[in-house]
Amino acid sequence: MNPDFRSWVLATVTLLVVFFILADISELEEEIGSPGGGGTIRSAVESLHSKSNRGDLAINESSSPAITDRNNDNLKYHIKPSPTKWRHNQTLSLKIRKQILHFLDAERDISVLKGTLKPGDIIHYVFDRDSTMNISKNLYELLPRTSPLKNKHFKTCAIVGNSGILLNSGCGKEIDSHDFVIRCNLAPVEEYARDVGMKTHLVTMNPSVVQRAFEDLVNDTWKDKFLQRLKSLNESILWIPAFMAKGGEERVEWVNDLIIKHHINVHTAYPSLRLLHAVRGYWLTNKVHIKRPTTGLLMYTLATRFCNRIYLYGFWPFPRDLHQNPVKYHYYDSLKYGYTSQAGPHAMPLEFKALKNLHLQGALKLNVGECEEAT
Repeated sequence: MNPDFRSWVLATVTLLVVFFILADISELEEEIGSPGGGGTIRSAVESLHSKSNRGDLAINESSSPAITDRNNDNLKYHIKPSPTKWRHNQTLSLKIRKQILHFLDAERDISVLKGTLKPGDIIHYVFDRDSTMNISKNLYELLPRTSPLKNKHFKTCAIVGNSGILLNSGCGKEIDSHDFVIRCNLAPVEEYARDVGMKTHLVTMNPSVVQRAFEDLVNDTWKDKFLQRLKSLNESILWIPAFMAKGGEERVEWVNDLIIKHHINVHTAYPSLRLLHAVRGYWLTNKVHIKRPTTGLLMYTLATRFCNRIYLYGFWPFPRDLHQNPVKYHYYDSLKYGYTSQAGPHAMPLEFKALKNLHLQGALKLNVGECEEAT
């Protein structure tokens, strides 16, 4: 055989071998460690197992890693009984409160107050700076004169997210045992009381909820359902982010009009224009690189100001639980969303990882399973 031809053949074979090795490595990285792939979820869940406060979120260490099934995002977890109980780290909680106060004050930023605006004033949306809205008479009438959290302080607070992880948790009694209960986006409670409780002191309502959960009040039936939900709040704080993004102003006006006409007994609050950027600034400073905080993360950040101990429920941004059972995105409907997206504003698994780390350090308690009193 010609020596030059032999050299060419050997070189070609060598290149092919290297190519296939690199392809295998690339595929493995895509399965278990690539950004945006299963690696983020796997590391978030596996690292719940820690020397401190591992009790409520204990994942068994194993020489075989959890692998992401690229067809259905199925995660394989290794679970063992929890050896210890969660303990509150008051020193760390106070330190976090002090750090957050450098960026925002929940007592002040939870709502714009009456004295700062008047009817007809023009507001630039927080996330759509080129778009504006006018302060209507109804909105002005519902602005609080003083902060609804002025001089408030609570020993324990529950923040209830809306993940399907709450179903069959039996956490309702425990949630209702807290001094102050925060809920998100007018999620229904009565028919899910055993798992989510009934008590509500503050509930958020993104304008899109009117369309998604109440069919844009298209007829009297939906309007009545919405009114009944508002009436059930009974002196709670209704937190409406009216100034965040263009597109919800008409729905905000519908809600304001119904509250006034029907004398709904709620304390309305409309978050300050600086709140979201201040919250994002705090987390970015702590190397949590979020584009826009979710409602749940916003509520936790605010709650550090007026709560001694914070307990989170319904925070679970994964399609399966620790036992590999499917988990609904919301506990109360069948809607499906992506937990993370390059185009979307939120990074839920990243937020979960940050909250999980705070749980392990005792700054908050993150409950992702059945509650102790569940039967």
